[in-house]
Amino acid sequence: MANIIQKTRGFWSETIGELKKAQWPTFAELRNLVAVVILSIVILGLYVALSDFSVYNWVTMLTRFVKGM
Repeated sequence: MANIIQKTRGFWSETIGELKKAQWPTFAELRNLVAVVILSIVILGLYVALSDFSVYNWVTMLTRFVKGM
């Protein structure tokens, strides 16, 4: 049991040590990166919505055409 506790303690101390070495972004960098992510999500969402709308209308048009034959 003591071995598991020592391994867990070692894991957490190494994790904290590595996190202290990491270079964290400044608030301005973080704000800019969040803006890029949100803008990317909006653009991708608009693309998916437009594609879905177009495919839906094409399928509806082709279905009406085939039913009319």
